[in-house]
Amino acid sequence: MPDLKEQLRADLTAAMKARDELRTATLRMVLAAVSAEEVSGKEARELTDDEVQAVLRREAKKRREAAEAFGSAGRTEQAAREQAEGEVLAAYLPAQLDDSDLAALVADAVTRTGASGMKDMGKVMGAVQGAVAGRAEGARVAAEVRRQLG
Repeated sequence: MPDLKEQLRADLTAAMKARDELRTATLRMVLAAVSAEEVSGKEARELTDDEVQAVLRREAKKRREAAEAFGSAGRTEQAAREQAEGEVLAAYLPAQLDDSDLAALVADAVTRTGASGMKDMGKVMGAVQGAVAGRAEGARVAAEVRRQLG
C-alpha cells in the first residue's frame, strides 16, 4: 500500500481519537475521493503516491474555489470552513513555489524553448509544467508565462 495513503489513514485514526472534527471530516473526504479514484475505470487498482497527491491537489483546489465562492456570496462561516479544510490538505502536499522561484523556472523554460511571444505560450507551459510538478497552481504558472511573454 502506498505510503501517503497509509499516512492519511493513520492520521484519520489519530484525528478520530483526538475528537478533531474538522480534521476527521477532511481526511474522510479525501480518503473517499482516493477510493473512488481507485475503483473508477475498467478495473480496480491501487493508486501510487503520485496519484494520491493528484487527488489531494484536486480536492485542495475544490476547497479554495468553494471558499472564494462562499466568501463572495457573504457566507463567511462556510468560507472559513472550506479554507480550514484546504489547510489540512495542504499539509500533505509539497511546498508551493514562491513567486521568485516560479519566475526563474518560467524564464528558464522561455530560453530553452526559444519562445518569442504569446504564440509560443503552449510550448512554454508544457516545459514549465514538468518542472513545477504540482508545486504551483496552473493559473499562477499561466499568469507568469503571460507576464514574461507579453
